[in-house]
Amino acid sequence: MSTSAFDTPSLPQRILPLFRGFDWPLIGLLLLLSGIGLVAMYSSGFDHGTRFYDHGRNMLLAAGILFVVAQVPPQRLMVLAVPLYALGVALLVAVALFGITKKGATRWINVGVVIQPSEIMKIAMPLMLAWWFQKREGQLRAAEFIVAGVLLLIPVGLIMKQPDLGTSLLVMAAGLSVIFFAGLPWKLVAPPVLLGALGIALIVWYEPQLCADGVRWSVLRDYQQQRICTLLDPTRDPLGKGFHIIQGMIAIGSGGVWGKGFMSGTQTHLEFIPERTTDFIFAAFSEEFGLAGNLVLICCFILLVWRALVIAAHAGTLFGRLMAGAVAVIFFVYSFVNMGMVSGILPVVGVPLPFVSYGGTAMVTLGLALGVLMSVARAQHQPDEDPPDTFQGGL
Repeated sequence: MSTSAFDTPSLPQRILPLFRGFDWPLIGLLLLLSGIGLVAMYSSGFDHGTRFYDHGRNMLLAAGILFVVAQVPPQRLMVLAVPLYALGVALLVAVALFGITKKGATRWINVGVVIQPSEIMKIAMPLMLAWWFQKREGQLRAAEFIVAGVLLLIPVGLIMKQPDLGTSLLVMAAGLSVIFFAGLPWKLVAPPVLLGALGIALIVWYEPQLCADGVRWSVLRDYQQQRICTLLDPTRDPLGKGFHIIQGMIAIGSGGVWGKGFMSGTQTHLEFIPERTTDFIFAAFSEEFGLAGNLVLICCFILLVWRALVIAAHAGTLFGRLMAGAVAVIFFVYSFVNMGMVSGILPVVGVPLPFVSYGGTAMVTLGLALGVLMSVARAQHQPDEDPPDTFQGGL
């Protein structure tokens, strides 16, 4: 039967183009991680009301955001860079002036609904810096990197003032990754890395003197100092500051090679693990699925980061390469810091484990990041898009 130009396309014909160019290995990894997250949440949150269902809802919301953002070409995403960055900084200033304080931290503001503006910067910061370097491609000098550093330090300083060390580290990691991938010389990278390593070595060496009662570090707040000292010796306060780390390590160790089995974790279900559905859900997962389950989870994150770097390597524009590289670093930092703090090798800073920890705001942020990554991947298969230099904007 002949078809007419005026025939109405069928539903599949209208839907399938929306998925054209999707990176299916990436989708497969996301589905696997989401399944692991739902299994872990069902067990650890079985007596936390509707957390399992809410976790599934948050995943669907993140998937919807991923799908919508993936439809936007990277060149169009560049248009959002300056407004989103300006909005994020303005909200951070508003938080500092009249934000909502909870548990000693001023991180929220009421704009009709209560939001945490620092979460915006996890995406706005790399987006802004990628836009900055794209506009100056081919003419990068020291001045461009200095301006990028200033753009990064403004929101990081405001977030640290709240105080929120975990989020500030994530924003800084995302921003520094863009600056590094843009071509920051190694001679500028090596000195701060060496100084940081030297500082850590000195803290470990002089730990008894530095963490003695009455000693205060002027560069850190009291609670930040306590977290570092507790990391070095959790038994210093086993029922107080060290309780989280000790219980996390007990749960991980008791899981052995194969784990105690689904819904059979004693540390989890007897409520010895604090925050077992959020920051410390990795401990609950480790207890029930053991080393074998941990290796599967870690391999999934490694493959996710690797896939993001592959997409970055094949991106057609500097903006796409920088954003995809930043997303890879974001997922690496999220997973490494969370697993590290639960395992007792990093301070407890309140960083969720992607797709596994409960939290709507974090899930939305991950959906945005993955949507940007998928947009960059789709652009590789759509060479007829407008070139990036058609974008007109200014700082």
